[in-house]
Amino acid sequence: MPKAPVWFCSFLASNRRETRRFRDELAHIKGAWPLLMKERRGGTWTDDDKVRLQSMVRSASSVSPYLFIWAIPGSMALLPFLAWYLDRQRKRKGLRGDTPRG
Repeated sequence: MPKAPVWFCSFLASNRRETRRFRDELAHIKGAWPLLMKERRGGTWTDDDKVRLQSMVRSASSVSPYLFIWAIPGSMALLPFLAWYLDRQRKRKGLRGDTPRG
């Protein structure tokens, strides 16, 4: 069996590294929701809570490029459906006697 090219092995290694980093950042963000809701429920944030929230926001911002990349292909796939749905709604309003603005 031939050995994989060096560039492919490098690609797989970087993929594993980024997957591990993404998982670690998500684990760091875990538990943010109860902490965020603490003040809303009548509690107050301590200085330690504020430091934890700051680090969670930093972790979330480092993960956001991944989420952005994953969101774009999905939104592009849903765009034709959204256009069809909005067009259908517009036509339905026109059939009920509503006059379109414009």
